[in-house]
Amino acid sequence: MTHASSVRTARRAASFAAFLILVAGASGCSKLKARDLLNKGVAAFKAGQYDTAIEDFKQAKDLDPDLMNARLYLATAYASQYIPGAPSDQNMRLGTQAVNEFKEVLEKDPVNISAIDGVGSILFQMAGTPYDPKKFEESKTYHQKHIEQKPNDPEPYYWIGVIDWTLAFRANGELRQTYNKDHINKQVKDTDPLPAAVRTDYAAKYGPMVDEGIADLQKAIQIRPDYDDAMAYLNLLYRRKADMVESAEERASLQKQADDLIDKVKEIKQKRAEQPSQPS
Repeated sequence: MTHASSVRTARRAASFAAFLILVAGASGCSKLKARDLLNKGVAAFKAGQYDTAIEDFKQAKDLDPDLMNARLYLATAYASQYIPGAPSDQNMRLGTQAVNEFKEVLEKDPVNISAIDGVGSILFQMAGTPYDPKKFEESKTYHQKHIEQKPNDPEPYYWIGVIDWTLAFRANGELRQTYNKDHINKQVKDTDPLPAAVRTDYAAKYGPMVDEGIADLQKAIQIRPDYDDAMAYLNLLYRRKADMVESAEERASLQKQADDLIDKVKEIKQKRAEQPSQPS
């Protein structure tokens, strides 16, 4: 190699090194700006300035796509503005944006518990009005993902039980309503056993779901013995189970278990109310 070509090679190497330093510096600067915007966004979020916070989080996310907290806060800011049951397009967009942002986090970090819980929660809220059983079912899959990561947390078991009861209760009401329309002179009250043909259809479609919900709520109570909310929904699921059995004796037994749980919930709430309040 001649002296001139050696000089040219050295110059190219120096230029490339300078370019790398420049890129690294720009990257580092972007990351610093992203963190600064994240901090500003968090302050705005805590002050209830959600629109400002969202813009800060979006910019932080663009500057540093690996800054997970910016993505999580952006999703949470959307979710915080969503109003369950409000029918406006803007409200539905907020819910959808929250779901999409949480899912983007999971694309990068599939076991991120905050994102898993975030999707499960917002889908549950969106599923109620308008009623959307598919959203309830999708919400349940995220609570199951939480259980895969943290099987000793009682809350996801509770939410699966709530979802299973919601779906089974809605179907029970619709079946009774349809039957009553077709049998004007032989009405079935909400507290009456289901007619045989209706009961068979109900048990075939919703029996496994009710059994799942009962098992998950029992697991939640096993983990947290004073989990009164789980007991309340277990009581409700026992009543749905009672609508699936043919034997009057078995139906009465399930209703007795449900009644016992109501008494247990009252006892827990009474004990809790009697406990001295902890100093703040």
